[in-house]
Amino acid sequence: MKITFLGTGTSQGIPMIANNHPVCLSTDAKDKRLRSSVMISWDDVNYIIDCGPDFRQQMLREKVQSINGVLFTHEHSDHTAGLDDLRPFCYQMEVVPVYARERVLDNLKVRFAYIFETENRYPGAPKLEENVITNESFWLSGVEVTPIEVMHGSLPISAYRFNNVAYITDLKTISESEKQKLQNLDILILNALRIEEHPTHVNLEEALLLVDELKPKKIYFTHISHKLGFHAEVEKQLPDNVFLSYDGLQVNI
Repeated sequence: MKITFLGTGTSQGIPMIANNHPVCLSTDAKDKRLRSSVMISWDDVNYIIDCGPDFRQQMLREKVQSINGVLFTHEHSDHTAGLDDLRPFCYQMEVVPVYARERVLDNLKVRFAYIFETENRYPGAPKLEENVITNESFWLSGVEVTPIEVMHGSLPISAYRFNNVAYITDLKTISESEKQKLQNLDILILNALRIEEHPTHVNLEEALLLVDELKPKKIYFTHISHKLGFHAEVEKQLPDNVFLSYDGLQVNI
């Protein structure tokens, strides 16, 4: 299994528009972050988690030639705004499977009504196969996928576990019962927004506390804002098995 970090930034990315924070002005490529997304690959299949506004750029950068489906964590724009850019994959597949909570699909049907219309459908719209997920495990191309409910402030959203790899973004809190799904992980990918506390995301201190509790073998932080600091400086302060992810990073398991 291989993980490709398509984007590792928060909702506004780094550099942020009209912002002269030193991290936004950094010349280090690892400080330039598109909106958060990963591609999970095994055998000859590629599944995307979240399809944000930078999706087209991410696919071109990584030279992705095919995908097998898209899983959504939640409906916020930084995780869904690239939906129309699935069109080139529809030319290959005819229909692209998407997986999301019913609430998320309902939201997308309002925001992207032309994609989901069944009558007088715009001929250029991507064709999507809707798959409603709950909190129960399901299978994708021979791999068991386990949704994990986490709280993004007051909004319940979906994290995902593929075998012994878990991807969590936009977490603020998680119940004890859902933590049980995160035991014995080889790799945990987890948001760590900034140094200061935030009402809907864990900060660095809170992320490290959760890591200490779950004890995965390796941890990669993502969904990072410029307020976390320079990549090179922050990573020096982290425990030996904890890393800051960066755009384009590939991890093989």
